[in-house]
Amino acid sequence: MRRPFATRARASAIAKRYAHATVSAGRTPWRLAHYCVVDLELSGLDSRRDEIISFAAVPIDAGRVVVGGAVYGLCRPTRPLPERSVLVHGIRTLDLADAPALDEAIQPLIEAMTGRVVVAHVAWVERSFLGRALRRQGARLRGPVLDTFEMGRLLALERKAPAPSRLLGELATSLNLPVHRPHHALGDALTTAQVFLALATHLEEFGSETVESLARASERTRMYLG
Repeated sequence: MRRPFATRARASAIAKRYAHATVSAGRTPWRLAHYCVVDLELSGLDSRRDEIISFAAVPIDAGRVVVGGAVYGLCRPTRPLPERSVLVHGIRTLDLADAPALDEAIQPLIEAMTGRVVVAHVAWVERSFLGRALRRQGARLRGPVLDTFEMGRLLALERKAPAPSRLLGELATSLNLPVHRPHHALGDALTTAQVFLALATHLEEFGSETVESLARASERTRMYLG
């Protein structure tokens, strides 16, 4: 028999800690901030009807990936997964039969994000799904969320180089970085973490960078293009 979700009080406490934790201020030099790189695997890209089925979070402290602090989890969906999503990530509905439902499963992810600036690749996806998941917990997603795709676009403009691919693996390869298990939440989170550090370091060649300046990568790109 599945254990009932008897940890609602604990979940509420986790959400409150997340909501009230101190996060690195925008003017913090980027190397001094604490980050949580997040990747989600999904049943589709519409946060109104699709669901989170797996997640990973990788911390970055002092400009270094803390692999030992990584978190990975599965979430049981409320309906069978569409074939198109299974073809992307290889996770079947059957594989998730014993996983906890979202509200319970996501607690370690909320803890991992607490007090940290979130980083993601093509971050609108994570923002949308995390925002809805956190609202179910009585919290809201705290900003900013740094986007490695936008940072890559900005670096390309600074270097007068071709625009980067939206694909994480291709961006990593262009930076001479390894690609860890594509379309697996933990593999993609590790790849994104390394990409983030590389991009922030390269952007620093053109001037000092802070949490706020990296968060404004998209706006800076638009300004650059006039």
